[in-house]
Amino acid sequence: MSTLKKNVKGLLLCLVIALPAWFLGERFPVIGGPVFAILAGMILTLFLKDKSSFQAGITYTSKKILQYAVILLGFGMNLSDILAKGKQSLPVILSTISISLLTAFVLSKVLKIPSKISTLIGVGSSICGGSAIAATAPVIDADDEEIAQAISVIFLFNVAAALIFPTLGSVLGLGNEGFGLFAGTAINDTSSVTAAASAWDDIHGSNTLEAATIVKLTRTLAIIPITLFLAFLQTRKERSESAGKVDFKKIFPFFVLYFVLASVITTVFNLPVSITAPLKTLSKFFIVMAMAAIGINTNLVKLVKSGGKPILLGFSCWIAIALVSLGMQKILGIW
Repeated sequence: MSTLKKNVKGLLLCLVIALPAWFLGERFPVIGGPVFAILAGMILTLFLKDKSSFQAGITYTSKKILQYAVILLGFGMNLSDILAKGKQSLPVILSTISISLLTAFVLSKVLKIPSKISTLIGVGSSICGGSAIAATAPVIDADDEEIAQAISVIFLFNVAAALIFPTLGSVLGLGNEGFGLFAGTAINDTSSVTAAASAWDDIHGSNTLEAATIVKLTRTLAIIPITLFLAFLQTRKERSESAGKVDFKKIFPFFVLYFVLASVITTVFNLPVSITAPLKTLSKFFIVMAMAAIGINTNLVKLVKSGGKPILLGFSCWIAIALVSLGMQKILGIW
């Protein structure tokens, strides 16, 4: 009860921001609720002179609510169904994920970008945008400004891809199968994948939306091994810095295991859409709430000043993924 009393004001503030952001995201899916929430939070904090009475709830939302969102995300993933339908695209998916992570790692060293920001941008670019960032941020202990920066970079190239890719696919002479694979592997966020695939269908009178979505869901499965691997690295780092004297239970992100458990439960019991759909929707709303909190904790001026290198990193990952996606299609004879 005391925890609720301490957090309630901050929770309500984030909820007030999240509700209109959610509806705006539904109205403009290419932008998405999380981006609207972050922007609203960053603008609000410019006028909120004293955040002390809200801060506990804001912090709780940006940390704990974000973790609950990731756990609930697992209920929307039937592993057997996704793999059965998407295994054909696995070579392309594995190649694009690998090149994005490698590009992020190399450029973070060359451009001297902080490792946490580069990790978030690399994972967000290669897997599934905001959801991947939401899953990864608590694992590597990223702060709110790092999360906001990564989300902003991913958003920029989401919009660009949704607008450019349908025309680009036509110019390149991609078929319906090829464009579905291209959109599903080379666009960061699910909402932008569906926007680009829908635009393609409108232009060509085809039905690539389902294929692109299945490829994107298959790609989303990479959240599981990558977050577990990052959790292992983070745990080892903490133990090393503490000379081995560290409480494993305190530093290991168990929410990742709960996310995996939720996916396994959905798969084993083949939970119907009537159960998984509301949980998935709640997960997305929790992410919007968490992004509102992150926006409130973000210094907009500092974000703009430090945005050049992360944008270049995001652009490089985006181009690398697109080229590898097309290249693998050539190799496999799809394009």
